[in-house]
Amino acid sequence: MLCREAWGARPPRPGGVTHTLNRMTIHHTAVVLGDNSNAPGRLRQHQRYHQDSKGWIDIAYHVSVDRYGNVYELRKPELVGDTATSYDPTGHFLVVCEGNFDEEDITEAQLHGAALAFAWAAQQFGIPTATLGGHRDASPDTECPGTSLYAHVTSGDLKRRIDDLAAAGTVELRKICGPEAEAIVADIEAGRR
Repeated sequence: MLCREAWGARPPRPGGVTHTLNRMTIHHTAVVLGDNSNAPGRLRQHQRYHQDSKGWIDIAYHVSVDRYGNVYELRKPELVGDTATSYDPTGHFLVVCEGNFDEEDITEAQLHGAALAFAWAAQQFGIPTATLGGHRDASPDTECPGTSLYAHVTSGDLKRRIDDLAAAGTVELRKICGPEAEAIVADIEAGRR
């Protein structure tokens, strides 16, 4: 998991509400990513929008996954996420996949990255994998996480992937920071990763 500093995150604003995680919810950004090299820059855009336009303390989600399965650290999981829709994200571990999955297909690498993040959270925070849902399951006023990604939720495929990873042993989602993480992000932005 690439540290916030590596992708150029601003510091979070003071505040936030702590919570106990008990659910897993997957989202998409609802914007076509284009080339995967755009992913770190998109995170910076999302964070600016969420902080400057929405007035939130930070980017809304806990973890992001790009098309190639790179996992990015976002908001601290201990803090409730934010939403522009009509549900209360308290208790939800929020993973967002970069892209618009009403217009593009989710990749195998991105599904694996999301499953890895959820399996890690299940073990770290004791979240039952049976709670996995799409954003639209919690809020009737959205189609998030898009048709292509949501099909993996409704078919049980994403939950199976999470359960398989968790059953294989301790799920490592090692946080990568400093020069190593900065080099990885540079490679992503250069289209090499």
